[in-house]
Amino acid sequence: MSEYTWLVPLPVVMPLFAAGLTLALYRHPRAQRVISVLALSLMVAVGVGLLFLADSGPVVVDIGGWAAPVGIDLVADRLSSLMLTVSSTVMLCVLLYSLGQGITDGDEAAPVSIYHPTYLVLAAGVSNAFLAGDLFNLYVGFEILLAASYVLLTLGGTGERIRAGSIYVIVALLSSIIFLVAIALVYAATGTVNLAQLAQRLPEIDPGVALVLQLLLLLAFGIKAAIFPLSAWLPDSYPTAPAPVTAVFAGLLTKVGVYAIMRTQTLLFTDGRLDTLLMWLALATMVIGILGAVAQSDIKRLLSFTLVSHIGYMLFGIALASQAGLGASIFYVAHHITVQTTLFLVVGLVERRGGSTSLDRLGGLAKIAPGLAILFFIPAMNLAGIPPLSGFLGKVGLLEAGVAQGTALAYTLVVGSVVTSLLTLYAIVKAWNKAFWQTPPEPLPDATLPGSMVGPTAALVGVGLLLTVVAGPLYSYSDRAAATMQDTSQYIDAVLGPDGRGEGDSTDSVPNPGIDNTPVPTPSGTPADDSSATTAGGDS
Repeated sequence: MSEYTWLVPLPVVMPLFAAGLTLALYRHPRAQRVISVLALSLMVAVGVGLLFLADSGPVVVDIGGWAAPVGIDLVADRLSSLMLTVSSTVMLCVLLYSLGQGITDGDEAAPVSIYHPTYLVLAAGVSNAFLAGDLFNLYVGFEILLAASYVLLTLGGTGERIRAGSIYVIVALLSSIIFLVAIALVYAATGTVNLAQLAQRLPEIDPGVALVLQLLLLLAFGIKAAIFPLSAWLPDSYPTAPAPVTAVFAGLLTKVGVYAIMRTQTLLFTDGRLDTLLMWLALATMVIGILGAVAQSDIKRLLSFTLVSHIGYMLFGIALASQAGLGASIFYVAHHITVQTTLFLVVGLVERRGGSTSLDRLGGLAKIAPGLAILFFIPAMNLAGIPPLSGFLGKVGLLEAGVAQGTALAYTLVVGSVVTSLLTLYAIVKAWNKAFWQTPPEPLPDATLPGSMVGPTAALVGVGLLLTVVAGPLYSYSDRAAATMQDTSQYIDAVLGPDGRGEGDSTDSVPNPGIDNTPVPTPSGTPADDSSATTAGGDS
């Protein structure tokens, strides 16, 4: 499969190239729209291609022809390929929705000259984070996300958005500083930041040092994933942005943090010393998040709290540290990205039709806009886990994995998951009753919903239903992804090769003084040829 390794960097390169083009064509909004849609459509196609290629083993490409760990690697395995496919699909639908809303038409709410380039840079950052083969490249992906997301969050320059954006940036910068410090300490302790080589070296260093490194990385990723008690920033930041921006943030940005936790916990820290802590954090995130949702009277804030709450489900599967739990968590991440994004897009339609997102000011939407009611009802029930939808299947998988664990804490998480699901249903039903069923306190404004906005929303609702239709194959793929992640040798061999790859490059890294003081040669300066790009099958 080495002939297909050129696909791996495309999800990063294409949106960056398209961002440059759209910025250069800032005076031509129509050209910007065409370029953006084309770039994201190609990203979806590439994601689907990698989804099938990675099913035979991780696909690795060496940037600049230098083999790992000297060079930078991009790695597409089952997990990263699935995340790329789902995220690209969601970003394409959100972009189409934003075009319909007129965000990119040059109005004051979103200057056309910056919206498309920034959105494409965000897409590149997400892709880079999913494909990163070393900690520093993962950090670069996070920083790309931070820069782009701040611009998108503050589009329009209103006081409320600037305040929310400032909170978001301060929290994100704090997380980034912690992450950067963690990377520096990891390099000091092991002599590398390459994930595959770290998987080999971390078990050999002092266990206390390894635990400190694990805690620092978990703290940095926990802030980005909005895990309790590091989640207070999210409900105040997301609801103020335009509907498309809020939707893509809710669907993707926290999942990048979850992905990072999933990757590091399964590849770098396999001893399970923090599994108990993760289980307690998962329980607190689920329960406290959903209690916050129940107390809300605004749909955007309600959904923001459910977003926090359901991060706990994903953390639950990671903390179980079993193939069943991890597979269910991967499936649930793919489900939640789609459903949560859809709900925020629907809320944008609700705000346009009803003039508000406050449940105290809405009412009667089921009668005056039955199509909108259906668009809300389907993903809302999916989020609540009503059978036979994908949310129900993901939760059942997590509950089965928890029961199979058989410990008192696992059973506590099972009970907490059920309670959270019931409270989610209660919060959703409350929102449905007030916004769609009850008589509005005042007549709603007479507004129409453009088909260009309804269409992408309906398409994303269809994607959510498709996840239910293909739940069997998707769950099987997620389970295989979990098996690959637990068998770390597959990832290590794909990146480094059984005996190192390239013309001496893989063994020419600086040794860790605390592990092996045997001198090694310095880099020869001769880059490896293109054959250094490999797959897990050893093709080169």
